[in-house]
Amino acid sequence: MNSFLRILLFVFSTIAVSQVAADAAIDELKQSLAKRLPQFEVSYIDETPIEGIYQVIISGQVLYMTKDARYMIDGNLVDLATKKNYSEDAMSVIRLSQIEKLGEDKMVIYTPETIKHTITVVTDIDCPYCRRLHSEMDQYMDGGVQVRYIFMPLKGQGDYRTTVSVWCSKDKNEALDMAKSGAEMEAKDCDNPIDEHLKVSRSLGVRGTPAIILQDGSMLPGYIPANKLIAELASLNLSTAKTGK
Repeated sequence: MNSFLRILLFVFSTIAVSQVAADAAIDELKQSLAKRLPQFEVSYIDETPIEGIYQVIISGQVLYMTKDARYMIDGNLVDLATKKNYSEDAMSVIRLSQIEKLGEDKMVIYTPETIKHTITVVTDIDCPYCRRLHSEMDQYMDGGVQVRYIFMPLKGQGDYRTTVSVWCSKDKNEALDMAKSGAEMEAKDCDNPIDEHLKVSRSLGVRGTPAIILQDGSMLPGYIPANKLIAELASLNLSTAKTGK
């Protein structure tokens, strides 16, 4: 056997041993978590660039732990050299998964003639900045931005009932336009996904409204003027160009 093949076999065997060790550590962490936190669902565990520290996703939250689950770190893991935010990357995947799981049939959607970009907005009908964002809907339509709404009524039972009334209206978009403009809504009731919206909003990491989720899963908290956001979408090249109507 020549020296090149020996080196090649050594490299492959080293990689294989390292992977086995990593898998064993992850299995140990899974078992430790089952004992220490049996009430929580663990959906993902992986290595991080820091030896002995693992990224764990529990109930939609990104955490970092030692393999014995004794120590836990709650916060962002950032590589200052590359500016890579490992926590935000993981949350982006979670957000896209949760939004896909909810499904467009459980959203109120405003669709332009040609869809260039899609944003998902977590909104509260009574939120002033949410209303300001909605008042710029024509700009989003002209800019080819599809707007998908998930509701997060935060201002008590009145807000919740108004949201349900919008959902239960024959024309949801028209009803939402009216509600966002401050019109008194006729009380309606039906099977609706508003409780599911609230649950999904929390799993997305939303703390207040509006919250804008882009196509890559990144989230922009708070109101952003439509012209600025449309320009940002174009610069990021987050395109889903297709005909909407």
